[in-house]
Amino acid sequence: MKEKHFEEKKHIALFISTLRKGGSERVLVNLADYLTRQGFLVTMVTQYQGEAEYPLPEGVKRVFSEITREETTENRALNFYRRLCKLRAIWKREKPDMILSFIGKNNMMALLTSLFLKIPVVISVRGEPKEEYYSTVLRLLARTLFRKADGVILQSEKAKEFFPAGIQKKAVVLKNPLNPAFVREPFDGEREKEIVAVGRIDANKNHEMIVRAFARLAERFPDYKLIIYGEGEKKERLKKLAEQFELTDRILLPGSVNDVADRIYRSGIFVLSSYSEGMPNTLIEAMCMGLPVISTDCSGGGAAELIENDVNGKLVPPGDVEALVRALKEFMEDREKAAACGKKAAELLNKYHPDIVDKEWMDYLVSRIRR
Repeated sequence: MKEKHFEEKKHIALFISTLRKGGSERVLVNLADYLTRQGFLVTMVTQYQGEAEYPLPEGVKRVFSEITREETTENRALNFYRRLCKLRAIWKREKPDMILSFIGKNNMMALLTSLFLKIPVVISVRGEPKEEYYSTVLRLLARTLFRKADGVILQSEKAKEFFPAGIQKKAVVLKNPLNPAFVREPFDGEREKEIVAVGRIDANKNHEMIVRAFARLAERFPDYKLIIYGEGEKKERLKKLAEQFELTDRILLPGSVNDVADRIYRSGIFVLSSYSEGMPNTLIEAMCMGLPVISTDCSGGGAAELIENDVNGKLVPPGDVEALVRALKEFMEDREKAAACGKKAAELLNKYHPDIVDKEWMDYLVSRIRR
C-alpha cells in the first residue's frame, strides 16, 4: 500500500555499471522494487548488460548508457567524452526528479553529466572509500566533485574520515536492506558440519585464507566440509590448493547459485575473509539468519560495527590464518557456544529487515528531492 505523502514523488533514476550478481547490485535492484511498489517511477540506467544479472522488477524501465561499437574510436579521451554526452542526453530525455548513483567512477559520471540540469544527485560509496578511489587522481576528484552532490551515502561511520569536513556534513550512513530471501526464523536444529563462504572469489575476498585454515583442521574434524559459493579469477587457485591438500572431496566450489539462502541456512559456520569491505552484505545475511559467523576485522569498519567479539560472532585480523584456525576450532569444538553466538547475531534482523531499511532509504531520497 502506498503512503499518501509519497504519491507526489514521481521519478528516480538509479545508475550503476551493470546488474551482475553482487552485493551492491542486489541492494539497488531490491530498492528499485520497493520504490516501484511505493508508487515511484523508476528508471535503471546501466552502462552495459552483464552476465548472470539480477532480473529487474516489473515496472522498472532500463536504459543503457555505454557508447556503441560504432561510436567507439581508438581515442580514449574522445570515447570518454562521448560517454559523458550520452549519459547527459539520458538525463535530459528521461527528466528524473533525482539521480541515485552507486559505486566508484559512476558517482563522478553522474555528477559531471548532470551539471546545470537542476536534477539533484545522491551518490553512494559502497566499499571502503580509499579502495573505491584507489589512485591519487581519483581521490582528489572524489574529495572535490562530491561537494556538488545533494547527498552522500556511506556504509560505515569510519568511511566519513576519508572526506573533508564539507562532505562529511552532507554524508549519511544508511544500512543495507536485507535480501528478502534471508528473512526467516533462525534454524533451530542441529546444524550441518559445514563451513561456508559467499562472495566473488578474488584477491580481496581472500578465500585462500579459509582454505588454508580448514586444511589445518581437516584431519581433526573429518566430518566437516568447506563450501565456497561464488565465481572469480581466484577460483582455479582454490581448486589447486584443494588438490594440494588432498581435500577435493571436502572443499567444494559450486559457483554462483540462486538459492544461496536455502543452501547456507543449516550451515554450521559462516566465514568472511576479506581484506577490505564497506558494510558486507553476505555477513549481514548470515547473521540475520542466525548462523555462527567469523569475520576478518577488515578495513572499512563494517564488520566491526556488526560483530561484538565472542557475543554475536568472532573477529580475526585480516590475513591471519592462525587466528582463523583458532576461531574455527573453538566453534567446531563448542557447538553450544557457536549456537549462542548465532542466536545473538539473529537479533540484527530487527535493524536490517528490508521493510525498515528500504523505507529509510526512501525517506532520505525524498528529503533530497528539491521542492
